[in-house]
Amino acid sequence: MKTNCYVEYHGKKELYQTMIDAVKSAWRANGGRVKDLNNIDLYYKPEEGMCYYVINNEEKGSFQV
Repeated sequence: MKTNCYVEYHGKKELYQTMIDAVKSAWRANGGRVKDLNNIDLYYKPEEGMCYYVINNEEKGSFQV
């Protein structure tokens, strides 16, 4: 069974998996390996159009959604 999870706020709609994939891509672009990901904390602020994340309780970043 395939399940999609969306975040929707004031006319903006983002697929959760798209944001997770973007975090993984950023991790790989900085030399990280996906198998070294232990956890991702994702904070989506639709009013700002930004997604903030913390990888493995240490590495922080953000990107525009």
